Amino acid sequence: MTITERLGKLPLGWFHWKLLLIMCMGWAFDSMDTGIIAFVLPKLTSSWGLTPQEVGMIGSIGLVGMAIGAMLGGTIADYLGRKKIFAATLVLYSLGTGACGFAWNIESLLFFRFIVGFGLGGQLPVAITLMSEYSPTASRGRMIVLLESSWAFGWLAASVISYLLIPRYGWQIAFYIGVLPALYVFYLWKAVPESAMYLVKKGRLDEAHELVSSIERQLGVTPAPRESLNVSQAPTQTAFSIAQLFSPKYIKRTICLWILWFGIVFSYYGIFLWLPSILVKAGHSMIHSFEFVLWMTIAQIPGYFVAAALVDKWGRKATMSTFIIGCAITAYLFGNASGTGEVYLWGCLMSFFNLGAWGILYTYSPELYPTEARSTGVGMSAAFGRIGGILAPLVVGAMLTGPEGANKIPAVFLMFTAVLVIVALDMLILGEETKQKALE
Repeated sequence: MTITERLGKLPLGWFHWKLLLIMCMGWAFDSMDTGIIAFVLPKLTSSWGLTPQEVGMIGSIGLVGMAIGAMLGGTIADYLGRKKIFAATLVLYSLGTGACGFAWNIESLLFFRFIVGFGLGGQLPVAITLMSEYSPTASRGRMIVLLESSWAFGWLAASVISYLLIPRYGWQIAFYIGVLPALYVFYLWKAVPESAMYLVKKGRLDEAHELVSSIERQLGVTPAPRESLNVSQAPTQTAFSIAQLFSPKYIKRTICLWILWFGIVFSYYGIFLWLPSILVKAGHSMIHSFEFVLWMTIAQIPGYFVAAALVDKWGRKATMSTFIIGCAITAYLFGNASGTGEVYLWGCLMSFFNLGAWGILYTYSPELYPTEARSTGVGMSAAFGRIGGILAPLVVGAMLTGPEGANKIPAVFLMFTAVLVIVALDMLILGEETKQKALE
């Protein structure tokens, strides 16, 4: 029996829930450090007299870092291990966030935000790969969506920090708090195991066997004897190259994933990085806009939980398509909302569907590639998606430039609606169903 089969057949137990909680903390810290900039920007715009183009640059530079970090972090994790890269990137983005509080002009802030983005981008594909490789096959979708749901709690923490502290103590305090996650690495290093599948691919079969045996004992399962280990799981002789993502075996999956990532990242960062500023531009006070975003962030949480409940029942294609189409419709309605009640209603539903789709995206991505290519495949998809994130703040900034910027808000959200419709069609046409299939 292979290591993959043993892990896939394990009953869901304390080991999995503990690992999920640990990874969720890292994921939430990632989200908090990402979200802080969205709430800082309205204050920074008035303090530094920033133009919409400069605001767009600040939003985009982090995505440039995320694209490079995702590409390098995922690839390096396939060579050096998931655990090492997860820990290193957490420290990097936390220290980078703290450094943003010392920024003295836009150039220094852009440099520090690039560092933050590099660390964030490197961590996400590694975290999702590690969690996927330890999740039982029957509940893998639910576990990954629950991991992604911690993003909402991190953004919620950023909302609360910004709402309570920025008006009183200035924008720098939010960044200083963002350095605290670096301390979490000491616990993480002791508590998180290396991926057993990674160990197998590196030829460390005895180490992988002992690790999986200890997990089996924790879950009340009799460990398989060493002699039963399928030696066909010997390490891959030829390293997996990025070019192989476009080989006949993987090209359809790669194209599907890259379009998914591009469209979902474009819509998310275009909407949510600009959201507090858009609401201020539409006539709401900064405090009031923070309240709007706070409620929209809370609405993400049931979105994740509904996606988690459906993804292993409906399957990846049906659930993803439903959530993306729901986001497209509500984005259009939000852009044309005429009163406070409609802003709350369509904004919360837009947030519900968008973040539910994110949870399914992270479930689906690592299921399309084998162990030796998993972090690379997810990392490259995420890196391409970050190009959408880089472009979106700049495009929105350009569209809102000028005295009539507030009148262009419906056109901005019509654009997001069109992008999301394309993404839904991509999933329906090119997507492969991976529900209940083993990772290998």
